[in-house]
Amino acid sequence: MLRTHNSKHIGLALILMLFLVGNIHAQEKQQLLIPYLKTLENRFDVKFSYLDEDLDGLSIKIPENLNTLEEILKYIKDIFSIQTEKLNDRYYTLSTDHQVNVCGVVLDNFAENTVIGATIEVLGTETAKITGNNGSFSLENVPRNASLQIRYLGYVTKYVKVESLLQQSGCPKILLAPYYEQLDEVFVYKYLTSGIIKEKDASITLNTAEFGILPGLIEPDILQTVQALPGIKSIDETVSDINVRGGTNDQNLILWNGIKMYQSGHFFGLISAFNPYQTDKVTIYKNGTPANFGDGVSSVIQMETGNSIPETFNGGGGFNLISGDIYAEAPITHNLGIQFSARRSATDFLRTPTYKQFINRAFQDSEIRLQNNSTVDDEFIRDEDFFFYDFSGKILYDLNDDHKIRLSAIHIKNNLKFEETNVTADETNISLLKQDNISVGGQLQSSWTDRFSTHLNIYYSKYNLDAQNVFDNQVQQLFQNNQVIENALKLNTNYILNDSFNWNNGYQYIETGIVNATIINQPSFESELKGVIRTHAPYSQLNYNSPGNKFIGEIGARFNFIENLNTFQQLLVEPRINLNFKLANYIRAEVLGEFKSQTTNQIIDLEQNFLGIEKRRWILSNDNSLPVTKSKQGSVGINYEKNNFYVGVEGFYKNVDGISTSTQGFQNQYQFSGEIGSYDVKGLELLINKKGDNYSTWLSYAYNKNDYSFDSIVPQRFPNNLDIRHTITFASTYNYRDLKLSIGLNYRTGKPFTEPVSGDQGLDENFSPPRINFQEPNSSRLPEYFRADASAIYNFQIGRTIRANAGLSILNFTNRRNSLNKYYRVNQDNEIETVENFSLGIAPNMSFRVSF
Repeated sequence: MLRTHNSKHIGLALILMLFLVGNIHAQEKQQLLIPYLKTLENRFDVKFSYLDEDLDGLSIKIPENLNTLEEILKYIKDIFSIQTEKLNDRYYTLSTDHQVNVCGVVLDNFAENTVIGATIEVLGTETAKITGNNGSFSLENVPRNASLQIRYLGYVTKYVKVESLLQQSGCPKILLAPYYEQLDEVFVYKYLTSGIIKEKDASITLNTAEFGILPGLIEPDILQTVQALPGIKSIDETVSDINVRGGTNDQNLILWNGIKMYQSGHFFGLISAFNPYQTDKVTIYKNGTPANFGDGVSSVIQMETGNSIPETFNGGGGFNLISGDIYAEAPITHNLGIQFSARRSATDFLRTPTYKQFINRAFQDSEIRLQNNSTVDDEFIRDEDFFFYDFSGKILYDLNDDHKIRLSAIHIKNNLKFEETNVTADETNISLLKQDNISVGGQLQSSWTDRFSTHLNIYYSKYNLDAQNVFDNQVQQLFQNNQVIENALKLNTNYILNDSFNWNNGYQYIETGIVNATIINQPSFESELKGVIRTHAPYSQLNYNSPGNKFIGEIGARFNFIENLNTFQQLLVEPRINLNFKLANYIRAEVLGEFKSQTTNQIIDLEQNFLGIEKRRWILSNDNSLPVTKSKQGSVGINYEKNNFYVGVEGFYKNVDGISTSTQGFQNQYQFSGEIGSYDVKGLELLINKKGDNYSTWLSYAYNKNDYSFDSIVPQRFPNNLDIRHTITFASTYNYRDLKLSIGLNYRTGKPFTEPVSGDQGLDENFSPPRINFQEPNSSRLPEYFRADASAIYNFQIGRTIRANAGLSILNFTNRRNSLNKYYRVNQDNEIETVENFSLGIAPNMSFRVSF
């Protein structure tokens, strides 16, 4: 009762607060200063003496909570630097200072990212400054009638009058426009849909606040959205198994506010675990990664929440047919703010059509056939109890304009009980799963001078997986635990040498400990493996921008000293290069290269076991059964854009060494052999995109030739489990007023798999239990994959300050039954069974959201 009573009072208080804030804002009005002074004369029976030319054209918005004359005059003084002198009880004089203090924040009007290193010059004087690492600047004793010249390479020079800045509260935003036709070129590209940008260093950024619409998506799910980019896909249709240029999911470094995340999905990988409405920006690197990033031999996916203290309280919430969420940000004081988001599934008390399709995809997507091609038609009764939630928060505290503290925390949880009864065999199996990720981190961002800044990042991350399987009516029980604890510190420095050069240096320390435990009651078996790896990594990178951005270069190196106290020490040197240069009008080329390494991998244990969640367990490299994984990658690309028509093509080669058959998901004779080898990928990625004022249409194509090399396997070279030769996407979006529509078609060739030897030779009964005799590894392929998705979002206003949208999406609206995987096993009757996993069926989803 007490909790309910308090909740009601809190709710009433929030409603009252919102009502009061709305009324206060409604009552504030912008008005000219001179007429306003005349109203003050009548209101307070006073007289003001001033020069009209000093106050002419100034306008002001007086907050309603200022009631006394003294408060109002102080506010006018703070805004306009107008000095007030009280001559007697009735007469006042107003005069403007000839020297004032002014400040601002420089952003680019393309995506409102901060512009670091822009030059702010007071015309007619020798005063000049450079914006800091948050794009801000402040100037003292500036002539009131002066103008500021703001310039930065690649942007149109802007001129702003000091007087106009004084008329705006706080430190106003100043937007710079990038050079477009002035340079006969573009070096950052907006494509696909609003909010997706290819940057000058070939990284891709997603600005979730500006996100438009993509086929099948009605919310900007981060890890679903990245799969719209060329070279990024999920072969099994999940966000917890993203494949970048032929790599496995554990080869992606996923960061949230600088914290490495070891869990990324809900609902068995069908939904991203990160709330997109608190996420401000996502950056993806496929190659040419900056030297300050280690780990992730295939990619880096970096998510960042908002980094500025909000000026007003705002937030929102919504729901779809799977879950509901809320988010908010609010200022506590002028230098303290908070952010918060929470999401929970409705799956444990509401069974929607979308939920049923997702459950079918997770549990009942398999068809089992015997070797004679007859179907196993056992009758099953299934019951599941499943929910997930995630919440995150951030505290933003500005010590002053130059030193800022940010504290972040996130908790992700999945909980499942699944019971399956085979009525035909009178056998019940129960599976329990608890999956948690708890992470906290802190950042100190400092600008020591106009040219030198530092960024200190510290975090603690813990991932825990408990899984229990009860087989054969509780005769046999299996318990598995996987735990990862990571502590890390990174200090990054940036020094602006001049308008063309800046120099990044830093040091990162990472300590990772992993525990793997297995307990089986029949036959009795217990195992617990523990390991710790420490990495010390200094790095350095020099960045260059030529005048007019005709040549942009980043060259650096990272030095990883890796130590495992029990077994080995290694020093790895990882050079990085990222070049972007103009070939001709509208055409730019890029050359990227990197060496990278990682010491954590996921072994895919018991591939035929329950669900595919607990079978993926994090382990550490030990330089014996699993060496440090190392990659080398190079790519060359050309980008063309003119009149909103974009063509980008990129060829690449990637080699990854130090992989194991245990980490690659083999489901043949090499599933448990633990052979060490490598893979190399040769690929081509093409994107053609035409955009108009209210539409965007694109065609993307990716070619990959992805092959394994294992010295101890015959043949030594054969197709990778993730070798998808051809991938094609054709999609379009259309906006009509407040309605957004999107439709897309996805095609790809089938993935490789290994079939048994045909006929009676398929089963070797000389072993107990019998073994399957397989053909050459990955010598067969699944059928082609095709899926069509569509979505629609309608935006509307509920009130003056409340915005809303409703969305509808349909995944696989043709209801095509795509085969995602096929493997073989021996049943209790010593017969070979074929197990085939299928894709998500037609899956509608609806959403409703409000924001204020």
